[in-house]
Amino acid sequence: MRRLLYLLREAVGNVLTNRTTTLVAVATTAFTFACVGVFLLLYVNLKTMASSLEQDIQVMVYLQDDLTEQARIDIEQQLKIDRAIASLTFVSKERALADFQAQFPSESRLLQGLGHNPLPASFVITLAAESRSSDAMRRWANRTQLIPGISQVQYNQEWVEALAGIVRYIEVAAIIVGVILSAASVTIIANTIRLALYSRREEIEILGLIGASTTFIRVPYLLEGAALGLCGSALSLVILKGGFELFRHQIHSATRFLGVDALLTFFSFDMCLVLMLVGLFLGCAGSFLSLLRFGEGRA
Repeated sequence: MRRLLYLLREAVGNVLTNRTTTLVAVATTAFTFACVGVFLLLYVNLKTMASSLEQDIQVMVYLQDDLTEQARIDIEQQLKIDRAIASLTFVSKERALADFQAQFPSESRLLQGLGHNPLPASFVITLAAESRSSDAMRRWANRTQLIPGISQVQYNQEWVEALAGIVRYIEVAAIIVGVILSAASVTIIANTIRLALYSRREEIEILGLIGASTTFIRVPYLLEGAALGLCGSALSLVILKGGFELFRHQIHSATRFLGVDALLTFFSFDMCLVLMLVGLFLGCAGSFLSLLRFGEGRA
């Protein structure tokens, strides 16, 4: 216990002794983490919006006009046992015409001039959650199109695929930016620890001469690096939270985006904890890298 207290006291002493470099390291680390966090927030919210929009997407299965009632019932039974379908509603030709007239009263006279109802009967289908991705919907639509009696399967394919593509691009960008800025954070923390090592190199040599183990000498600097990474990641979350709330307030104030602010979400508590642990790990990695170089320099 006494040894642990000593190691913690040494780590705190190193931080207080090099206040300027410590503050610069924490601020720079927080900035790099905040940059990564912006991409992560964008990815999380786009993913959430995509999932919400996918739930609202409905597939229209149009039936052939010359279909008998028994054939329609057979198709309905076949669709009901399809595991990819969460729910379906039959819309008769008469109901389709009534819905059209209710939604477009000024255009209904165009249909009256035809002398017959040109609108086909259809099924309005909501797919199950696991079948709402772009690829799954395409495969399901192609398979359903082959059922005899079905003339067309229609859904907003371009919108679904475009949204899925945007989410993929953001995901790749977040990974690339995250790797680059994580390496930058490790380098910053490593340089900070290296300065602390060189400023106390004589004390380190004395500790080695009196029999202190390498682990005993290195632990305070590993703790210091961990503290720098943890503080930097925590500060980045504070910055991100403030920017997020400001952005959501601006969106809420803009009448063109009514309701959009309700869809925006910040990182969950678990996600925040993971980000802080990543910062702690990167801080330890920077310290370890600096200690290795310092040891090679002494050798």
